[in-house]
Amino acid sequence: MSVVQSMMDPKTYDEKVDRVRMIQTHISWVFLTGKYAYKVKKPVNFGFLDYTTLEKRRHFCAEEVRLNSRFSPEMYLGVLPIAREDGGFRINGAGDAVEYTVKTLEMPQDALLSNRLKDGRVDADMIGDIAKTVASFHRRAETGGDINEGGSVRTIEFNWDENFEQTREFVEVTLSREQFDLISKKVGAFVSGNEALFETRIGDGKIRDCHGDLHSQSIFVTDRVFLFDCIEFNTRFRYSDVAAEVAFLAMDLDYHERADLSEHFVNSYLSFNPDEQMNVLLPFYECYRAYVKGKVVSFRLNDRKTSQTERDIARESARTYFDLSVKYARLL
Repeated sequence: MSVVQSMMDPKTYDEKVDRVRMIQTHISWVFLTGKYAYKVKKPVNFGFLDYTTLEKRRHFCAEEVRLNSRFSPEMYLGVLPIAREDGGFRINGAGDAVEYTVKTLEMPQDALLSNRLKDGRVDADMIGDIAKTVASFHRRAETGGDINEGGSVRTIEFNWDENFEQTREFVEVTLSREQFDLISKKVGAFVSGNEALFETRIGDGKIRDCHGDLHSQSIFVTDRVFLFDCIEFNTRFRYSDVAAEVAFLAMDLDYHERADLSEHFVNSYLSFNPDEQMNVLLPFYECYRAYVKGKVVSFRLNDRKTSQTERDIARESARTYFDLSVKYARLL
């Protein structure tokens, strides 16, 4: 029996569990037990992410708890070892750890912002609360030192070069050659023409240790707003301009065909954190965020375990993201 199979058995847990449900992403398995959720990282290496050794997975589990506790400390409960015991596996077992898991409170899935959007249960007041939460976090977030490199032209160009290199195989699959060339041209011209602006952002303290993956599947809204599941595996994706973070959720709301909420989110954020340069930068970073999402969804086409139905859904989703990226690129 593997660790993953064992995690589906209620006897593996160190508290009473009646049933277990699993949610899987390309980098982790999440096991929902009714009261708590347990995340186990997959032993994968995507270049920008490396979970291939037990020590790395332990380290990044600890980082996940530390970083997400900046905005949702009530939700993140700690890192627990999974050990061999009695011929199987057990959380907090007596043997040596063979795996680690991040333990959190299980939040109701209908409170996930993406599910609320699908069901039409999101209004302007809710988006305003999210904007206030994000703005408050950004004011507290660390800045300076190595973090500033995240806003440098060198890092911005590296990130885009990586995007283009990793999507070449998907040209004429999830994006057209014309789209690929247009985005590349527009992005290159914007970066070269705004080097002074990027330097100003660094000097003004706008580069922060951010969430890094702020979209509707990283936000629960219950009686309050919970941000969760930030990027812990690569500081290059977390150290960024706050405008890039705002752009991510704004883009995601556009993806869900709620341009009204996207505009309200940006305006609400700016009412809490005034920023005269953000509207100039938003299309650039929205273009980037949409492109990254298109790329990541395209990766699913290379997973042999993905069914044909899932492939078809992923292909159409990726195309929608790349269409959005083109839309933003035309504004540059």
